[in-house]
Amino acid sequence: NAIIVAIKVAVICLFIGVGVAYIDPANWTPFVPENTGTFGEFGWSGVLRAGSIVFFAFIGFDAVSTAAGETKDPQRNMPIGLLGSLAICTIIYVIVCLVLTGLVPYTQLGTAKPVVTALEAHPQLSWLKTFVEVGAIAGLSSVVLVMMMGQTRIAYTISRDGLLPRLFGKVHARFKTPYVATIIVGVIAAALAGLMPLNVLGELVSMGTLLAFATVCVGVLILRYTRPELQRPFRVPFVWLICPLGALACLTLFGMAFREHWHLFVGWTLLGTLIYFGYGIRHSKLNKNNA
Repeated sequence: NAIIVAIKVAVICLFIGVGVAYIDPANWTPFVPENTGTFGEFGWSGVLRAGSIVFFAFIGFDAVSTAAGETKDPQRNMPIGLLGSLAICTIIYVIVCLVLTGLVPYTQLGTAKPVVTALEAHPQLSWLKTFVEVGAIAGLSSVVLVMMMGQTRIAYTISRDGLLPRLFGKVHARFKTPYVATIIVGVIAAALAGLMPLNVLGELVSMGTLLAFATVCVGVLILRYTRPELQRPFRVPFVWLICPLGALACLTLFGMAFREHWHLFVGWTLLGTLIYFGYGIRHSKLNKNNA
C-alpha cells in the first residue's frame, strides 16, 4: 500500500509541476459560476452539492482509526496520522483542482476522465497521459485496500460486541487478521461494484459516512457531559464549538445527496435495522451485562 501511495503522489506532483506552466487564469472567471435555476447546478447550491459528492474522497481518513489496535503509541500517533493526512490531502486536492480548471474551462471537464481530458487539450502534454492513467489505477487500488481493511476491522469489532455473528470475529491463526470478515466484505463489495452504478454507490457511501460522522460529533459532546470520568487519552479541544459545527456540516452535506437517493438510503438503513433487531440486540454483550 505504501508503494502504491508513493506512485500516486509522484504522479500528482508531476501533473502539478508540469501543468502549472500551462494555466490560463481566464478559466477561473467566474470562480463560482451562476446558478442555472436548478438546485445544485452551479452557484452556491452547486458548491454544497459538489461538497456532498467529493466527500467520498475524504472517507479514507476514518479508516486510520480502525487500525488503532495495531498501532504503536496510538494516543500520540493516531491524532497526528488523522489530522496530518487530512491537512496534506486537502491542500493537494485544492491545488490539483486549480491546475485542472486552469488548463481548460470547467465546462469541458464533465467527462469520465477529466485529468486526461485537460491534458488532451494541450498536445505538448500528451506524454503525461500514461503517467496519469497509471496514477489513477494506483489511486483506486490504495483506496480499495484501505477501505477494505477498515471495514473488516469494523465488522470484527462489532462482532466482538455481539452485534454480528461470531464468524466475523474469527482471527487467522498465522496472520492474526479477521480473515473471514475480509472474505465476506470483499465478496459483497465486488458484487455491489459490479451491479450498481459507481456514481450511486459513491453518493450512498458518502451519505452513510456523513451520517456516521455527525453521530460521532453528537456522541462526543454528550459523553463529555454525561461521562466526564471516562479516561480520554485524546480530548477534542473546544468540544462545545467543534462538535456542533461538525454535526451541522455533515448533516448539511448529507441532505444534498439525500434529496436524490433517499429511497436507497432508507432501504439500506432498514436492512441494518432488521439485522440489529433480528440478531444484534439479543446477542449484544452490553445488553447482557445490563440485564
